[in-house]
Amino acid sequence: MSTEEVKHVTFRTLLSTYCPFCKNTFNTDTSDKKFSFFKAIYKGQGLNIIRNRRLELYEIDESQPLAQDEKLADLICPYCNKSLVKSGVSCGVCASKAAEIIISSEVKLIPFYLCLKNNCEWHGVSKEDEKKLITKIPRQVMLQQDPLLRIHNFNEVPFGYTPEQAFIEASRCIHCKIPKCVEGCPVNIDIPGFIKLITEKKFDEAAKKIKERNVLPSICGRVCPQESQCEAKCVIGVKDRPVGIGNLEKFAADYEREMNLVKVPFIKNKNNKKIAVIGSGPGGLTVAADLQLLGYSVTIFEALHEPGGVLTYGIPEFRLPKAIVQFEINYLIELGVRLELDHIIGNIITIDELLNNYDAVFIGVGAGLPWFMDIENENLGNIFSANEYLTRMNLMKAYRFPEYDTPKPRGTNVAVIGGGNVAMDCARMALRTGATEVTIVYRRSKTELPARIEEVERAEEEGINFRLLTSPVKYISDEKNHIKGIECLKMELGEPDSSGRRKPVPIEGSNFVIDCDMAVVAIGTGPNPIIFQSTPDLKRNKRGYIEVNPRTNETSKPFVYAGGDIVTGSATVILAMGAGRIAANAIHKKLTGKK
Repeated sequence: MSTEEVKHVTFRTLLSTYCPFCKNTFNTDTSDKKFSFFKAIYKGQGLNIIRNRRLELYEIDESQPLAQDEKLADLICPYCNKSLVKSGVSCGVCASKAAEIIISSEVKLIPFYLCLKNNCEWHGVSKEDEKKLITKIPRQVMLQQDPLLRIHNFNEVPFGYTPEQAFIEASRCIHCKIPKCVEGCPVNIDIPGFIKLITEKKFDEAAKKIKERNVLPSICGRVCPQESQCEAKCVIGVKDRPVGIGNLEKFAADYEREMNLVKVPFIKNKNNKKIAVIGSGPGGLTVAADLQLLGYSVTIFEALHEPGGVLTYGIPEFRLPKAIVQFEINYLIELGVRLELDHIIGNIITIDELLNNYDAVFIGVGAGLPWFMDIENENLGNIFSANEYLTRMNLMKAYRFPEYDTPKPRGTNVAVIGGGNVAMDCARMALRTGATEVTIVYRRSKTELPARIEEVERAEEEGINFRLLTSPVKYISDEKNHIKGIECLKMELGEPDSSGRRKPVPIEGSNFVIDCDMAVVAIGTGPNPIIFQSTPDLKRNKRGYIEVNPRTNETSKPFVYAGGDIVTGSATVILAMGAGRIAANAIHKKLTGKK
């Protein structure tokens, strides 16, 4: 690799190199995954070995690189003037003298040897030692907006990896023979494959490798719970923090988009079959993309006036910029997918009527019916469901009132009931739209919070209060029938329930009041009844969700499939996409007999 080809990465970011005597750090640069800093030294990319047999710091004018195959008699530390040549150690390749430099990988010191013959790349450690060294690279942390700044804007909080950070983080992957991370991904992305391309600086190719299995990489890299899916299976995570698979996915997808490298494939073999997709959320978008690429004519029917489903109405701008959602949807439209907005299926047209014109139907309408706690005074003013609150803010752009017509809900002291990602979104949104104090009220402890760890951490950084082991029992009214407080009970944890989490048990007589002038209930959602009212023969399970064959996601109605929250209840974006992929494969097989 020539100097011109190298995009410098400061070696100190990875690990530190020391003189074994004075422990001074050498300012070494490298771009080699195997930490071959001797290459950097010999090629003038960091330290130079010069004719007066001293190591000098980068960009010293007197430095003169060695000639091809030239040998040194000695190598001297520029700080303590001691010889770094190690007695009794010679190059395992050419038998020349070898110098020793210590690499500090966090708490472990590892000796590396430099052959004193220029271009000899021997370093005196085994491949197993190198693998151990890789596992000591600390996980790269994405820079993000300062909490004191970001609570006053709606810009995305994390900035994402730089190319240098992405390279370093990708270098942490040890490329297991049996990649468990792929098993943990609901859409089975070739994770080692795209990470390897990042280590080769082939960022565009990495994005396209992801898109072989995931049509929404920019979105999934931001909102999927990688820590409980692909990253939970990462071997590195056994003893250290796992490889940042989600962060790398986000980087690759953003790079492709920002560099205008996205290419829409040309679909050669089109058939005469038509597919109707109800709902433009992650499940519906996946089905549409997969079947459109297989030659079908796909039409998406969306009930709202903007596409994207929960990606648009449910997730705030600071966590998922809507321009990215629109970009991904535009990609599908360029593929040829037809999009019909303001179409409430079950109202203006039924599923049976769709089957008269389409060969198969996929239902991906999500779970849009909000749940409440059914406690006293639940109908007071300024009590919102999370669905209504986030839809007003995100879809109707209330946070930009009066630029948009929808006024934002107002509260200076806001309580959010619930502990999931939706609750965190509501709390952080309230903080950005005028609340001076926001409190999460959750009936279990912090350990049982279902929200992503990073979302909880960001909420804490932004100053949101957490009232844990607390359960509301009554809303308190002011003279105008608006909420002015919540009467709560303290809880303690009992035995685990069906979810595997310890069940909250009320402590009798522990009642107390939390003052607030607005409350948002974010305790979950159920299936919207509209589609069932017009399709009574669609079989449902005891929880009221659509019942499907888990191998195909086909419903009780032939040629009608379903997936996502309308089948599982509230879940994740990537699980909905996985369900969409299963349905797309099953539809294709049923209509053509091909897998």
